[in-house]
Amino acid sequence: MALTTPSLRTARLRLRAFEDADADGLFALHSNSRVLRYWDSPPWSEPSRAERFLTGCRQMAEEGTGVRLAVDRASDGAFIGWCSLSRWNPDFRSASLGYCFGEAAWGHGYATEAARAVLRWAFDTLDLNRVQAEADTRNVASARVLEKLGFAREGMLREDCVVDGEVSDSFVYGLIKREWRPPAEPVPAG
Repeated sequence: MALTTPSLRTARLRLRAFEDADADGLFALHSNSRVLRYWDSPPWSEPSRAERFLTGCRQMAEEGTGVRLAVDRASDGAFIGWCSLSRWNPDFRSASLGYCFGEAAWGHGYATEAARAVLRWAFDTLDLNRVQAEADTRNVASARVLEKLGFAREGMLREDCVVDGEVSDSFVYGLIKREWRPPAEPVPAG
């Protein structure tokens, strides 16, 4: 069953389906070693990786397993990152949240704002009961985003990733619909 990729808006952001024209921005984002410092794969070195990422976005939606949304700043239309809902399971009413933002977007609350819009869509439109997320235990900024959104740290996956020879652990976070506290202002679709 295909999953319709939503268009979401917040006060400062526009979340939309990826387009082929996003390839250069994606490559710039995913080839940055600081952005991918805590990622489970090394930075991209070949621009063709962006094309494969875009193909994967379309396949994910067509197969009904999730969506990845490009995140643009509303004020100037600049691509600043992405937010995703993956591993969607309508039977269990669950999915996983993910996000990746460029360095210039760090510290402005964009990840929290984008993820909040995706969570509202997930709980209200998809009627999810649970959303899970994982973050490298060293990634304090990502942990802070998840905690601001209301996620509870539920456990740790020990030595679950090895990137460039470095072993790392990941925290597992969960957010249950009954614990979800959406912002007071509506997030209009568009």
